[in-house]
Amino acid sequence: MSADYQVIDDVAVITLNNPPVNGLGLATRTAAVDGLRRAAADPAVKAIVITGAGKAFSGGADIREFNSPRALTEPTLHTLIRTVEDSVKPTVAAIHTVCMGGGLELALGANYRVALPGAQIALPEVKLGLLPGAGGTQRLPRVLGLETALNMIVTGTPVASEKLAGTLLFDELLPAGSDLVAGAVAFARRVADVRPLPKVRERQVEHPDAAAFLAAARARVKIEAGPFPAPVECVETVAASVEMPFEDGLKFERERFIRLTQTTESKALRHAFFAERAAGKVPDVPPDTPVREIRSAAVVGAGTMGGGIAMNFANAGIPVTILETRQEALDKGLATIRKNYENTVRKGKLAPEKAAQRVGLIRGTLDHADIAQADIVIEAVFEDMGVKETVFRQLDAVMKPGAILASNTSTLDLNRIASFTARPQDVIGLHFFSPANVMKLLEIVRGAATGKDVLATALALSKKIRKTGVVSGVCDGFIGNRMVEQYIRQAGFLLDEGALPQQVDAAVEKFGFAMGPFRMGDLAGNDIGWYIRKRRAVEMPDVKYSQTADLLCEQGRFGQKTGAGWYDYQPGDRTPQPSKWVDDMIVKHSQALGVARRAISDEEIVGRLVYALVNEGAKILEEGIALRASDIDMVYLSGYGFPLFRGGPMFYADTVGLPAVLAAVENYARGYHGEAWTPAPLLVRLAREGKTFNG
Repeated sequence: MSADYQVIDDVAVITLNNPPVNGLGLATRTAAVDGLRRAAADPAVKAIVITGAGKAFSGGADIREFNSPRALTEPTLHTLIRTVEDSVKPTVAAIHTVCMGGGLELALGANYRVALPGAQIALPEVKLGLLPGAGGTQRLPRVLGLETALNMIVTGTPVASEKLAGTLLFDELLPAGSDLVAGAVAFARRVADVRPLPKVRERQVEHPDAAAFLAAARARVKIEAGPFPAPVECVETVAASVEMPFEDGLKFERERFIRLTQTTESKALRHAFFAERAAGKVPDVPPDTPVREIRSAAVVGAGTMGGGIAMNFANAGIPVTILETRQEALDKGLATIRKNYENTVRKGKLAPEKAAQRVGLIRGTLDHADIAQADIVIEAVFEDMGVKETVFRQLDAVMKPGAILASNTSTLDLNRIASFTARPQDVIGLHFFSPANVMKLLEIVRGAATGKDVLATALALSKKIRKTGVVSGVCDGFIGNRMVEQYIRQAGFLLDEGALPQQVDAAVEKFGFAMGPFRMGDLAGNDIGWYIRKRRAVEMPDVKYSQTADLLCEQGRFGQKTGAGWYDYQPGDRTPQPSKWVDDMIVKHSQALGVARRAISDEEIVGRLVYALVNEGAKILEEGIALRASDIDMVYLSGYGFPLFRGGPMFYADTVGLPAVLAAVENYARGYHGEAWTPAPLLVRLAREGKTFNG
């Protein structure tokens, strides 16, 4: 059973009990319906209270049943809600903590609702590319009014219960700290004999000029929704609550819900939803693996990356010490951190006292002894193995036993870094993305000797500092940078053949990327890629690149920080302007190569860049560097600006069809620098078997 039944005096109490958020799975729905029928048949019961155990009333549908037959097995959520609504005895929803999605729709089916302050109320289905499919679009406007309900449904944003006090959603808001069940039972007894029983469905939607409001909402949401169809459909279904009888509105809602479930955009959002949860699961590291307590942290390096990393810890309430070798660098780094917090306060995103508290958790030092007792230390120094060796030998000598030694390296061999210490089991890669205090992705690199408890601790820490942690094995560039290197290689070859930076960027941004490869290079610093190519020339001389990027860097055009890169920039303005010098340089380089420049379509640009990611991703997957295809997708969705509505490179390839992807890769292999297009064996096999990466 996943719903408990008891009778208090003459009131039946049905308690949803399906941890962690009382998801409305089949067993819960069945037990709840059984409880309702039991209460209806008991002459001693005069009213019914429905509540949730633990830390939620109900978070809605049970995600473990998504896309499974169980979600449609009777009693469905619709049946449960109708059973509540049709009860001959008063039903009271006792709401606390979390009341979202199907949980809110269930509560709206009750005759009455009582709640505690602080309960999060939401219909967040739009965030999965869907709309509320169990009456939410029809009932919520009837209790909150058209405007408030529409805004909640279109955005999916939770609203605290006390902010909805005084609306028809709640019949009583109990004082904070009250015994919810006792209060709900007392309320139920007061209304036990009231007839007729009030039903949300019988109320009218209130708005002084619904037609004008809906017309404006349709226009606004159509623009704001971009490539996502769900927000627009939300407006239409909410409009049905005004324009149609209740039953017709329910039918209309259901039709639109089913239509949305079949859209690529919704499938992509649902894929991302499950992928984020799967990323924290490592087959040989069970959930009950002991973790090390992280009460204090240290960061080596006060540069942009080091400062951003330190802010993550301070934001999570963890004291952090930044170690530098020079006072000037330390002072500059700490000043930058203070400025970042001041800017956040200025934008109204952080209270001044909170900012002061966080700044107070960060201190600087030039002395290794001041970080020796930290529970974790993260180096964020220059990407050079010699520099890393010096740092890790020093850390090994001073850090307390049991401290986790982490590297922020983006490409270097973590196993070699671990070998510089006498405790390789304590070494792990924590690759933050710039700006580290903003970007969601955290690549967690597991070395050959990394302890399972260290990996479990890193995964738990990623959640605490609000990052999406994705585990990677050790290889050059790990998941993200190894793949993006092939993407950038193709971008360079496209320049050799006939494209210009602005065309490549525009094509990729139209596809949905947040930023094209050349704008990205200018933002990150073109000198970073230049350094990596120099290392590649020594370590992998057979790997060829377009020379245009080297020619650019030889002129000191490193990007925004130097006022010139692939684009020109005006002082104080980060808007990229096409550069005649760059365009001329590219054309001259093609001539020097003897390459006849040609017109290149946007379709080819997108295909070559995206399939370069996919092909390398398939190699990474087959090598076991990534645990699952969805992990690769999460890396690109949360760290590289891949369009969310396309679900990540591997999911996108699945939607295109792997046979078509393979055919494109084989075609590119016959073109310019075709050696870069050796098809991944996994791609070949899956395409021939009619399978998918995320199957």
